[in-house]
Amino acid sequence: MLELYNGALPVEEILQKWYRTHKDQNYGAFINFVGIVRDENGIDGLSFDIYRPILTSWFESWQEEAKKRGALLLMAHSEGNVYVHESSYIAAVLSPKRRVALEMIDEFVEDFKAKAPIWKYDIIDGERVYADDRSTPLPGSGLLA
Repeated sequence: MLELYNGALPVEEILQKWYRTHKDQNYGAFINFVGIVRDENGIDGLSFDIYRPILTSWFESWQEEAKKRGALLLMAHSEGNVYVHESSYIAAVLSPKRRVALEMIDEFVEDFKAKAPIWKYDIIDGERVYADDRSTPLPGSGLLA
């Protein structure tokens, strides 16, 4: 399940909904990761643009991998502005055994940072400034790809 929200994520609401929805499906582990915008480099927050078709395809390939492992993958992400100490990203893995969920959440979050088609901007004095120093090119992108 992939959920996109405008602005900061309602963390408690999302995690409670996911737990209530899946707690009776005989998963033994529910491991989650919550990303929080840090107060650093003078930013007021972060702003996100998402290319939905590629994100959906990328997420669906991960969902297939999760199924192969007997797991379920969940993700929520923000579009637009998210301010310092608010959340922009939640990922969770449910699986019958904890080891699968622990390994998969690590792999998923790292792959997300490297390959998800989400562009990040710093918000400084109300302006969006592209966070070039913290961005990585998407695999297959560019003129010579």
